[in-house]
Amino acid sequence: MLGIVSAVTYFFLADETVPGIYSAVWKGLGVGLLAAFAWMRGRGPDGTLIAIVLTLCAVADVVLEFSFLGGAAIFGLAHLVAIGLYLRNRRLVAAGSQRVTGIALLIGVPLISALITWPRENWHLAAGYAVLLGAMSASAWTSRFPRYRVGLGAVFFVLSDLAIFAREAGRLDADITGWLIWPLYFAGQLMIATGVVQTLRGEKSLDQKDAPENALRSFSR
Repeated sequence: MLGIVSAVTYFFLADETVPGIYSAVWKGLGVGLLAAFAWMRGRGPDGTLIAIVLTLCAVADVVLEFSFLGGAAIFGLAHLVAIGLYLRNRRLVAAGSQRVTGIALLIGVPLISALITWPRENWHLAAGYAVLLGAMSASAWTSRFPRYRVGLGAVFFVLSDLAIFAREAGRLDADITGWLIWPLYFAGQLMIATGVVQTLRGEKSLDQKDAPENALRSFSR
């Protein structure tokens, strides 16, 4: 809840009322609180991984205010960790539509990013970053985590970054992207964080319920 309050107040108030470093820290606080939620509520190695992903994203949010390339590099590292998490938890049996969507994200995200940013300076860096972004969203969509929480959250993340590329390349007016980038990004992170953590906690609860029965079976043998 505090993360949502922080994100909403930042969106409506920070740019107008808080200068410099304080605004940047306020920006990072939203996802930072989601990271704290994941650290406290997540379970096992996967809980640690999602907490690391969110922590890196929160740091990137702050750094992005001072260095676009530096922030993007940290986001790229977060995507690598997220890919590792989702591949550890890939869906064993995926429907054809899920596989097709995953392939579309894997190929389409870098392709669309390149088309948006070309021939602007550093368009190749945007396309290279988008390779990681596409792989992250594709692996999230095809993971065992809830598709319409974690998978869709990753797609919101993609749409937010595409809006950034469109703004930087002059494809969309900043007044339009200003209403898209932050809401899509934070909503995506919120969906990812809660989707992963609740799945892990649900499995933990089932394990605890099964433990007495398993112990009884062991004793009766």
